[in-house]
Amino acid sequence: MESSTSAKLLSSNERSKFREATVDLIAGSLGGAANVFVGQSLDTVKVKMQTFPTLYNNMFSCFKTTFAKDGIRGLYAGTVPALAANIAENSVLFAGYGVCQKAVAWAIDIPKVQDLSPLANASAGFFAAFFSSLTLCPTELVKCRLQALQETQGLANGKSKAKSVGPWTITREIIKNEGFKGMFRGLVPTFAREMPGYFCFFGGYELCRHLLTPPGKTKDEIGAVRTIVCGGVGGISLWVAIFPFDVIKSRVQVSQAASQPMMKMLFHIARTEGVMALYNGLGPTIIRTFPGTGALFLAYETSRKFMNEFCDKF
Repeated sequence: MESSTSAKLLSSNERSKFREATVDLIAGSLGGAANVFVGQSLDTVKVKMQTFPTLYNNMFSCFKTTFAKDGIRGLYAGTVPALAANIAENSVLFAGYGVCQKAVAWAIDIPKVQDLSPLANASAGFFAAFFSSLTLCPTELVKCRLQALQETQGLANGKSKAKSVGPWTITREIIKNEGFKGMFRGLVPTFAREMPGYFCFFGGYELCRHLLTPPGKTKDEIGAVRTIVCGGVGGISLWVAIFPFDVIKSRVQVSQAASQPMMKMLFHIARTEGVMALYNGLGPTIIRTFPGTGALFLAYETSRKFMNEFCDKF
């Protein structure tokens, strides 16, 4: 009898863990999609400025030139792989974040995940980003190449107008020329960007939630506006902390000639182009990040709450 009760409790506990992971996976996917729709055009500007700093003096000229040549479609180049990247990354990231929160809570002997400090949540985000980087790198590679297509083809053949290609054409071309491992070009700088970045991301978000939670309420009851603000703070914390590594990642993924080790490339850029070249594209990134990550966390927290309430009825 005792063995049967223990088995039932174990089964119930396993179902609960599976449900939590599934809810985090779906909510993260919805958050990733919201982030793309809000900020994709300025992400295109960021990648162009990072990869071709001599062609664009500032984000306004880059935005204007891209719109004049390719219209809205040019500003939203790479949206399909960006959606794939963000949905894949954020679904794995938030599912991994939930699992890593439990692991961190177990390691520091805290009974409830809700009682973790902002530093502990930041640590969980750091480890979760390792797994999300593996899903992000291939889709981010295709996105960056599509966003910089106008410039790369223009430099290669001297034409002002690039031929239109899609994400599948780019993917086939990469695999044909570089093999399957070519899809993971830029993985090391992706790790270097994502892991410390998401330490700052979740740390900033959770610290802001902690500070904005009114007395007598929980962090889940702070409302939509404060959730957006906390998400924006988390996003800005991420990008300000790791932007030089994002510049290197973009150059490695767009240019097949960029084969230097990551740190050697960082010092080379700083020495030949100046330290500020490592922050090319930071302006449009900050502008898009606040509403983008605000929308991400609002979609994540709202859908997560809704799905948990729905599951509790059954």
